[in-house]
Amino acid sequence: MTRIPELPLIDDFETLTIAGFAVRPGDPRRLGASQTHQGGINFSIYSEAAESMTLVLIGPGYPHGRVELPFPASYRTGRIFSMVVYGLDLEATEYGYRAAGPAGLSGLMADPYAARMTGRDVWGAQPDRSVDYPYRSALVRRDFDWGDDRPPRIPLSELVIYEANVRAFTAAAPDVDCPGTFAGLAEKAEYLRSLGVNCVELLPVFEFDELDVPRENPDTHEPLRNLWGYNTIGFFSPKAGLAASGGLGMQADEFKAMVEALHAAGIEVVLDVVFNHTAEGNENGPTISFRGLANEVFYMLDGDHRYLNYSGTGNTVNSNHPIVRQFIIDCLRYWVAEYHVDGFRFDLASILDRDADGTPLARPPVIEALAADPILRDCKLIAEAWDAGGLYQVGTFPAYGRWSEWNGKFRDCVRRFLKGDENQVGELATRIAGSPDLYPDRGPTASVNFVTAHDGYTLADLVSYQQRWNWSNGEQNRDGTTDNHNWNHGVEGPTDDPEVNRLRSRQMKNALVLLMMSHGVPMLLAGDEVARSQRGNNNAYCQDNEISYFDWSQVADNAELLRFTTLLIAARKRHRVVRGAAHPGRDGAARFNWHGRQPDNPDWSAGSRLLVVQMCYPDPAEDDLPVLLAANSGWWTEHLTLPSAGEGREWRRLVATWAGPGADITADGAEFGLDPDGSFALPDRSCAVLVARPIAH
Repeated sequence: MTRIPELPLIDDFETLTIAGFAVRPGDPRRLGASQTHQGGINFSIYSEAAESMTLVLIGPGYPHGRVELPFPASYRTGRIFSMVVYGLDLEATEYGYRAAGPAGLSGLMADPYAARMTGRDVWGAQPDRSVDYPYRSALVRRDFDWGDDRPPRIPLSELVIYEANVRAFTAAAPDVDCPGTFAGLAEKAEYLRSLGVNCVELLPVFEFDELDVPRENPDTHEPLRNLWGYNTIGFFSPKAGLAASGGLGMQADEFKAMVEALHAAGIEVVLDVVFNHTAEGNENGPTISFRGLANEVFYMLDGDHRYLNYSGTGNTVNSNHPIVRQFIIDCLRYWVAEYHVDGFRFDLASILDRDADGTPLARPPVIEALAADPILRDCKLIAEAWDAGGLYQVGTFPAYGRWSEWNGKFRDCVRRFLKGDENQVGELATRIAGSPDLYPDRGPTASVNFVTAHDGYTLADLVSYQQRWNWSNGEQNRDGTTDNHNWNHGVEGPTDDPEVNRLRSRQMKNALVLLMMSHGVPMLLAGDEVARSQRGNNNAYCQDNEISYFDWSQVADNAELLRFTTLLIAARKRHRVVRGAAHPGRDGAARFNWHGRQPDNPDWSAGSRLLVVQMCYPDPAEDDLPVLLAANSGWWTEHLTLPSAGEGREWRRLVATWAGPGADITADGAEFGLDPDGSFALPDRSCAVLVARPIAH
């Protein structure tokens, strides 16, 4: 194979001087700011509205703190202004843009493609009010040594997702050097590995403004902060305030080191991304970038040029416009190539299905483009398949053979079953089987199953509160959903009643069993494994405090639930029959045989609270033994006659959620024996998992 020699870059030299800096025409194909071969920095910015553009260099080394470099008219190609500037220090350079158009001169704007943003470098620190623009764009030196890092590329059917907030996960951890940061999360890689999860889904890590909550806690008068980060400012920039080294501008390297550490532990990294709206808000919001550069391109507007609001936050991104679509693709490609992330969960993803006027599209271009993109080919793509405008697409989201979905119907059905609601057994059977009614052609891995998530109650609060307790959010307890299918089991909040606490503990275990023993991709909310509580707050987005933080003392205090969760995840990984990649009975997949009090006699009636399913392969090998799941949400004991475990096999008890510590779940091969007569008593509000083992001789 002949190697083609590199040609000299004969045109990479300055041709003009502006404000004392040597410049030349830039490359309009490279949006953002990037270093050239000859030490210059190529600045390229798109604007549909601007007639002229000025690059503003910011910093204490410049006269009056800034130098302005207008782009010569010849440095514009189409709607892109591009210029190479020489003599700049890459790491010290901060910049922004000023656009001039029919509406006059814009304020200083950030670069939508900025690889780093400064001005909010330390979490919670007030910005320098003497600086007229708090969101300054900056560059990142691409010199991180990835070593032999490789993406784990875990099949969806093998995935166990752990949803976590970077700051909340370790902010209260006494044994980490850098609490509340990317580095702190990396320090907990061993905890995650030992728990058994193999994918972390991180709440937004793109640069956002934690100080945008204008309220205070009405009781303590402490200012509230945006902990969740669903108000993106810089789509290409890791959040500096989530990095221990953010004050040094090293957040990119710290994020990469976190990904590398998690990969080394066999854990993938999926990012929660917000392309449905931005931090610019409605007509009263700030102009940060898009509003000043191309407002009518980037946002959905009505006939009076007011913002359409399908996101519930003031504006809606016009994601299917070709320019915006390319921006989204560029952004995700960057995070895959530069940061080695393994996938993305799309907040309010149904907005990606809407046209410029909000009409749902039959073939939304951006969703199809992401599914087909060659750089994103191995990435997980997960949709929150609804939006705040009423478009609910669970089971109908345009998948193009690639997309999975948060299965909100799984969540609601499991919650209602655990409460003992009527008409749930038949639907629960469908959800356990991977929701073939929703994903008949896509398989169970299209369904990301969950019982709790960041948005709503924790698992402990789901079984401890009858109403939401969001008063500390400063919105008179009006925020947060009221449709939660929760039950406090007789007492509101914490109690010393041992019977109530035992029942709550059992119900949490029941929920975890139904989650981990179902076809589909299970997702566990961080802290549910140790009964983390948010004191009944089901919308804790602004609680940057102990309400949201993972309380690491619970690892010891709730060791029983942690042990149960860890062994349950291990059991899921060990028994292939519960995590099939195809719907039961198809393509050599497992068979699901439904039973009731008697074998082959399931009760699908409205009043039934009993579900019994036997999962097996036609000819099971030692590593895919038949498994039986029995769930009773009634307030009475069910007496079952068990189906045959198969020739030469016997049922042994792996899980019994009503049993005490040590008997509620066993390790592999240590299952409890059963009565030889084939009878089995399943107490009220409980689940059991049995495994068909060869009879010992």
